[in-house]
Amino acid sequence: MFDPVALLAYLKGKATEVGNTIKTALSKVLGLYDASESIIHIDNTVVEARQNFLKLHETGHHDIPTHKKLFRFFQDCEKTLAPEVADQFEREANNFARFALFKGGQFAQDAADCKFEIKTPMKLAKRYGASVYASVREFARTNARACIVYALEPIEFVAGYGARAEVRRIEVSPNYLLQFGMPTDLFITLDHPLGSILPIGRKMTRPTTLILTDLNGNVHECLAEAFDTTYNVFILIYPVKALTKKIFISSVA
Repeated sequence: MFDPVALLAYLKGKATEVGNTIKTALSKVLGLYDASESIIHIDNTVVEARQNFLKLHETGHHDIPTHKKLFRFFQDCEKTLAPEVADQFEREANNFARFALFKGGQFAQDAADCKFEIKTPMKLAKRYGASVYASVREFARTNARACIVYALEPIEFVAGYGARAEVRRIEVSPNYLLQFGMPTDLFITLDHPLGSILPIGRKMTRPTTLILTDLNGNVHECLAEAFDTTYNVFILIYPVKALTKKIFISSVA
């Protein structure tokens, strides 16, 4: 449970630098690991699926030996982790949480047994107690087929552009990356190739034909579909041939 007032009181008596740093960033803190007391604080105002990830993320800091040792050291003095080390620790804790949340490769295996569509990771999100955002990303980056997912911010209407959605994240499967590379789009507007896929005034865009050119200059018929969760818009794109290939998922230890 996370209570800003209670947390500041809890920090009283600890290193001044630590207390001041946390007080300054408190509005952005969703989870916090206190290595000296082996206590995890979680913001209980966020949705349950988000809390699940936060708990596992902070557990990663506790269970990864290097994190626990260094966090305890830096909480007992006035020094702080170098930014690049802190970033690495955050990535490692995220990977720990992701592996635990999606049970290693089990999510990918379950997804492979379901219909290949944007609704699949959304349905699996409930089964795994994960957020839709995390599940859609996991669906793309662990998929054996060539596919890509755009995670967009809510659609807005801007003068001069009409409908526009900011790209929050792009996830590609390994096969898609090898075949098509990584896009660098920052916004999806109506004049963008994906503009017609935006679900404006509706929750979902049915599979729509889209032509993509791969890194070798070869043209591929693809399908694109979108779903608006109100929090994000997800666009799934995949070559039509990806639906006809047999996929074998190996187990992950």
